[in-house]
Amino acid sequence: MLEEITEEKIREAVELIRRGFDEKKLRARLGKDWELIVEIARARIKAKDKFSRDDLWMDMEGLRYATHEIVAKYRAERLREFGVKSIADVYCGIGIQLIFYAMNVEKAYGIDIDPLKIEFARRNAEKYGVEIEFINADSLSEETVEKVDAEVIFSDPARPPEMPERRLEDLLPSPLKIYDAYKSKTDAFIFDLPPQMRREKVPWKGEFEYIDLHGHLNRLTFYTEPLAKAERSAVILPSGVRLESRPELEKVVEWTEKPAQYLYEIPQAIDYADLLNELFHELSANAKMLLREKRRVLATGDEPIKSPYLKRTYSVVAVLPFHPVRINDLLRKEGFGRATLKMSISQEEYWRIRKRIEAGLKGEKRAFVFKVGEKAIIAEAL
Repeated sequence: MLEEITEEKIREAVELIRRGFDEKKLRARLGKDWELIVEIARARIKAKDKFSRDDLWMDMEGLRYATHEIVAKYRAERLREFGVKSIADVYCGIGIQLIFYAMNVEKAYGIDIDPLKIEFARRNAEKYGVEIEFINADSLSEETVEKVDAEVIFSDPARPPEMPERRLEDLLPSPLKIYDAYKSKTDAFIFDLPPQMRREKVPWKGEFEYIDLHGHLNRLTFYTEPLAKAERSAVILPSGVRLESRPELEKVVEWTEKPAQYLYEIPQAIDYADLLNELFHELSANAKMLLREKRRVLATGDEPIKSPYLKRTYSVVAVLPFHPVRINDLLRKEGFGRATLKMSISQEEYWRIRKRIEAGLKGEKRAFVFKVGEKAIIAEAL
């Protein structure tokens, strides 16, 4: 399918799209296979914040499931610590994670049932200059399993549409089936799982590593016992700082309903990994928990803390009842010109409230507006 599609053709399509050509003009200029050419070009344009290269081969689906390059590099470096010589990615997609693993092992296998994804991955491996044995087949078939001789099996399965509860058996391919198929070859597995998955649903002993990328929860990687460093961990990328579960630590987390002089925004990865107690020991400050929501976790205290384990520290300007008009009045008096809302609401509601809060503001400063219960906390980022 890709035999007649050249790099020059893709670059031409990228330029035409950026110049605003519509479908009719793209079809006329690009000719045969124009739809796939355009999809690859659009994926490259959209991928500019995900990869350091601008010449990778992928479709939109491949881009969606591909591992961010920073995460791929971190996981490959972590695996290298165990001295692994060979690895197989049994659902390799366009191959980004596998390519970075391949840079650190002697033998790498890439398996995918989709011939287009295999061809994308093969071309991407050439871009990075790594050797990988690609197999276009069902990773669960006995014939495929027999071809693979790897110390570690990695799988980043596709997620189904949003469901009330994430389950291993609903992922494609299911980690349960992957484990059963390859357990006679190795006991070292790495599974990329939905971060929302409950840990008790995973039937193996090992490590749950939650990865935060640029301030957002990005990945949950599960390592079976031979590759585990702790029971639970959180990694903050790109800085690379890591927090591990330490059950022997004294419980020091306390709660308060009143914000102190400073707010500390805690990464979701640390919360999902249940490492708040370990975090408070690292901070070495008289901090207390203030808010714990699905998308936002806040602590508060009387000291300005700068820590790689925190998303951001804020200075509290005021606390008042949450009412857009009253917030607007305060911001105008304090010389603010913009406001970012830090609360769990729909996108439509977010902009409706923000418009009211920012009405008539002319200052240079940016306020951050948190909602805790029925109170608004107005803060500035340090």
